[in-house]
Amino acid sequence: MTPAEWQKFKYALSNANYQLIIPVIIMALASHVSRAARWRILIRPLGYNPSLFNIFSCIMAGYLANSFVTRIGEILRCTLLGKYEKIPTEKLLGTIVFERIFDLLCYFIFIALTILIQFHLVGGFVGDSLEDFLKKNDSWTVIWKVVAYLIIATAVFITLRILLKKNKNSGFIRKLRDFFSGMREGISTVKKLKKRRWFLAHTIFIWSMYLLQIYVGFGAIKEISHLGIDAACSVLTLATIAMIIMPGGLGAFPKAVAWVLILYSIEEPIGEAFGFLMWGVTTFIVLFFGLLFSGLMYYVNKRKQHEINQPYSG
Repeated sequence: MTPAEWQKFKYALSNANYQLIIPVIIMALASHVSRAARWRILIRPLGYNPSLFNIFSCIMAGYLANSFVTRIGEILRCTLLGKYEKIPTEKLLGTIVFERIFDLLCYFIFIALTILIQFHLVGGFVGDSLEDFLKKNDSWTVIWKVVAYLIIATAVFITLRILLKKNKNSGFIRKLRDFFSGMREGISTVKKLKKRRWFLAHTIFIWSMYLLQIYVGFGAIKEISHLGIDAACSVLTLATIAMIIMPGGLGAFPKAVAWVLILYSIEEPIGEAFGFLMWGVTTFIVLFFGLLFSGLMYYVNKRKQHEINQPYSG
């Protein structure tokens, strides 16, 4: 960043309307509560009814862990909820696998809608990016890499099947089989869902909150306050990838936002300032509420366990 760009970056942040951070935080927390309620809908068909407080606290603890190591939070939240609600961790992991597959499908649908509603702008950008990629990477090389990965994955799968059959009586294989059986049960929980409409409603609400956070956030910086919901769709599309690639979106999130906003004639330093602002708010939410609810969850459940173990004196 040149000295002139740095000045624009600092000016945009120093003159931002920070009052709009409050509704952004509220919407972010609302999406997390909705995600907790949606996860409980997936867990109930397994025969368990965990408290919404514990589920929400585990999700926030998982987000906190993801800030340091990508995807480790999914395992952590299953482990914590399994511990406090006495639910087999492998079954919870199965529900997470289904949840992630479903969210990925929703993300692809969202990308398609983003391209369709502004095809003249985003469609051209996607086409140019794909063309540049194919120029830098021979198309046959890419195809052979995909084929090679599929062959390796198939070979690993077949090898595991053979080993499982040959050593089916060993303790380790039995535990491994039980683990995958539990995961399979967790994944198949969708077949037993009694509140599918609520599950879909929560999904729509979650993505709506993600989108509105960006749209409302536009108003915080004067130079981009005129942007509409279409630009917010584009930002969410690429920013999501940045959050997946890097733990907590560190470094990648502001850059990704800046690149998208260039399409809307926003100077890169201004776009990066907005990206840094939104990343800062997201990181604050994860760190503050992640630590807060991790501590509260430990205290509440420890106290509950103590009350259960107290001898009856009446």
